[in-house]
Amino acid sequence: MSAHDHAFHGRVEDRRLITGQGRYTADVSLPGQLHAAFLRADRAHARIRSIDTTAAKQHAGVVAVWTSADLADAGLAEYPILGKFEGRDGSTILRTKRPTLATDTVRYVGEQVAMVIASTAEIARDAAELIAVDYEELRAVVTTDDAMAPGAPQLHPNIPGNVCFVAETGNAQAVEEAFAKAHHITRVRVESNRVIGNPMELRAFLTSYDAATGIWQIFTPKQGVLNFRTQLHQIFNLPQERFHIEAHDVGGSFGVRSPAYPEAIALMVASQRLGKPVKWVASRAECFLTDHHGRGMIADAELALDRDGNFLATRVDVAANLGAYQSLTGGFHVINNTAHCAVGVYRTPAHYGRARLVQTNVTPLAAYRGAGRPDIAYIVERLVEQAAIDLGIDQAEIRRRNFIRPDQFPYKTPNAATYDSGDYARGLALAMEKSGYAKFAERREAAKKRGKLRGIGVASFIEGTGGGNFPKDQAGLTWDADGNIVLHTVSQSQGQGHDTTFPMIAASVLGIDASHISLSASEANTKLIGNHTGGSRSAAGQGSACHVAATRAVDLARRYAAEELGVETVNLKYADGVFAGGGKSISILDLARRLAVGLPKGEPHPLDVMGELTVLNTYPNGSHIAEVEIDPATGVVEIVGYTAVDDCGNVIDHTIVEGQLVGGITQGAGQVFGEHGIYDRETGQLLTGSFMDYVMPKAGWMSPDVLNVGDNGVPSPTNPIGVKGVGESGNTGSLPSLVNATLNALRQAGVTAIDMPLTPARVWGAIQAAKG
Repeated sequence: MSAHDHAFHGRVEDRRLITGQGRYTADVSLPGQLHAAFLRADRAHARIRSIDTTAAKQHAGVVAVWTSADLADAGLAEYPILGKFEGRDGSTILRTKRPTLATDTVRYVGEQVAMVIASTAEIARDAAELIAVDYEELRAVVTTDDAMAPGAPQLHPNIPGNVCFVAETGNAQAVEEAFAKAHHITRVRVESNRVIGNPMELRAFLTSYDAATGIWQIFTPKQGVLNFRTQLHQIFNLPQERFHIEAHDVGGSFGVRSPAYPEAIALMVASQRLGKPVKWVASRAECFLTDHHGRGMIADAELALDRDGNFLATRVDVAANLGAYQSLTGGFHVINNTAHCAVGVYRTPAHYGRARLVQTNVTPLAAYRGAGRPDIAYIVERLVEQAAIDLGIDQAEIRRRNFIRPDQFPYKTPNAATYDSGDYARGLALAMEKSGYAKFAERREAAKKRGKLRGIGVASFIEGTGGGNFPKDQAGLTWDADGNIVLHTVSQSQGQGHDTTFPMIAASVLGIDASHISLSASEANTKLIGNHTGGSRSAAGQGSACHVAATRAVDLARRYAAEELGVETVNLKYADGVFAGGGKSISILDLARRLAVGLPKGEPHPLDVMGELTVLNTYPNGSHIAEVEIDPATGVVEIVGYTAVDDCGNVIDHTIVEGQLVGGITQGAGQVFGEHGIYDRETGQLLTGSFMDYVMPKAGWMSPDVLNVGDNGVPSPTNPIGVKGVGESGNTGSLPSLVNATLNALRQAGVTAIDMPLTPARVWGAIQAAKG
């Protein structure tokens, strides 16, 4: 019985969420709570001469006003970062010291300078405006080129040249040899523009400290309790049991909610010292300025080919704009995730990559949907597309010619990864068939008669998903007296549909209807370990743990069923949730109910189990084909066709998979056609700090009649349910396919290069420049 046999008609969590019954951090209040507000830097780089908090302290309703001096004795350690950062020359990353409240210098607009605690949020905000700061203005640098230029201001005393780490991967000598004998070398310079995540739920934090137990109770939107708890343990140097994190509904995350932000730490110290709960809910403007941003990479890439268009080697040089400070994930995803997918889906014998991590005077960078994998897919596919143009080879054919073959898996790449499984040629063939690729010329000619430029773009991509900080994933399975089941996991849904998917996985093993199973995720006092939701790893990791737990429950129940039916266990058969043998039968649900009779209160049910396992990375992949039409008179680009054929391994629920893909594709379209976090190069001010200035993707950009989604699933051998990640695939494929399609259209007007975002003004300007 497959999990799909138990498919729901829609996701089980949807009715509760769309009818306003969700519970988010801002919905929670605690008795006697106080409220916080932050005074933020209004300039990108300046020395703090003095801070005058007198007027703010005298404001009615204000309880406390703190600056960095008030936190000096809090005993806070450095904010943690992921990754070892071991360079080939023995170097390691030069750490930025990130203050909870700015000490002597502010380094980006929005950095928190002072905190006000008051009886209401309104009073706290009003009082924050009464704080006077005397600044000495310093020169700001907001781009990687400016930060690395000779004579640039040094933003941190221990980071000369503002480059905190240089990572290398692959074999430089092998690449040099391949380039020396190449028939042709293709070169591109591309930018994956800085974007601002903007989850629907504003960043928020509520905490209460219990002096008797030394425990903080914490409410905040997170991707899982354990990752956040570990960070707090490192920052406060206290046992993890001291942090009880209540993670309820989360209104989006996209990676930017993984880190422990300074505001949270300041509130925790305040609650401890004041003996009251303290709450803070950010404004949308604060989220624009201070939620960690995404993408922000510029790459110079080269591809060496022989005369038949076969790939010989690639070389990629990336500069990543980490912003003012290093976030939990900012540097790691740039050097790790890009390396794992650096050769894409191709049999490229040699690769060399270099990544420079650069500090600037902008908001810190973090993992954002795909976390480096969409960036490297964009780089690789722009490079492959240009090579096809250079050599006069069809864009689909050059890919097909160089694909890794199905019989080559598991496939070791020349630098960092071992791909699990896939059939890339079949996926591209399906995409070509579903998109009507063979008849594109007819559609282009028809568009030309209407005065439009029509283009088609192909992207075949891969992304490494999974991994994590914890050595294994665990899930609990418990029973109640009515024979219903609760699954316990440590990953947190921010819209992925865990309440639907995880019960379906367990139901498939148990052979019962999934309506008998509910999910309890991210419990505050959980003893389970496992990795949080991130990197498209939840189904492979926590989902597989649910599968193992359900399997153990059946094995355990078999002994009790044999006793109940009076037969040997070897003579029992189990199917569709029923044990049968000796002419008698009992369902596992009835068995669980009988075993619960007379059970002492608080005693575990005899069939309660825990499943655990360690899973390796999975490598979902796909081929996306986009079609666009451009109005050359206005520069407006319209998506007129989008076909996505993805390999997500075994599919648990097609509705959820399609929803994840469509959401990711649309999010990618946002970056391609509008989203851009722009800073003034001289002042470091964020110029796109509201929805008036920052373009968000619109529903009409990707209408249902445009989308065509297909499945090319090849089960992954790395986990017992054969799944691969899906949450970031749409985003990874849409960046290169949509840009390639737009460039394919623009070449008719003489435009040969353009970078995201492809706004009407930028597209129109490129057409006019080509005419000139």
